[in-house]
Amino acid sequence: MGAMVALLAGGAASAADLPAYEPAPAASVPSFSWTGAYAGVQAGYDWFDADNKVNGFSPQSKPDGFTVGGYVGYNQQLNGSPLVLGIETDLNYSGADSSRRFGAGSGVRNKIDFTGAVRGRIGYAFDRFLIYGAGGLAYADHDVKGRGGGSDDTIAVGWTIGGGVEAALGDNVSARVEYRYSDFGTDSFSVAGSRVKSDVTDNRVLLGVGYKFSSGW
Repeated sequence: MGAMVALLAGGAASAADLPAYEPAPAASVPSFSWTGAYAGVQAGYDWFDADNKVNGFSPQSKPDGFTVGGYVGYNQQLNGSPLVLGIETDLNYSGADSSRRFGAGSGVRNKIDFTGAVRGRIGYAFDRFLIYGAGGLAYADHDVKGRGGGSDDTIAVGWTIGGGVEAALGDNVSARVEYRYSDFGTDSFSVAGSRVKSDVTDNRVLLGVGYKFSSGW
């Protein structure tokens, strides 16, 4: 009997020496994903630089003004990663215009009616906040007029780059602010018998509100 008691006591002591069981830590799962299609509206302010060359003169105009438009796109957040990849296109009405006189009573006017872009996006998500950069193809409806009459227009095509910050305000609504720089290249225009070469660049700041169609946030 004494031997059995000693054996049980020794077993209990050995069990007490074993390390306590600890469950494996649970994998961190983000509260929502940025993956999905979305659409939104945006408004802001843009300021252009139009470098013109005509008849030996170089009149530079600076069209600027408010802009409003819309955008659609798709994001894909990589599984288990804060990295977000996407593609987006937008179209905006501008109406920015400016004129510059040169020579003896001559002048040139640059007017931008609308702009648009198709851009790839890459971002880093902090849960409901997304910091992103974007770049791609940009285009603009550029109209050039002469002071004495005559006008010509074209769809100027170039490139754009920029970035911004976006925040999820709810399950399907987000808001963002972004800066964008665009270079629409150089185009030639025939205005009142003169050839005008114009190089246009643009800076803009935009505020946007979007709606995400896919569930999963």
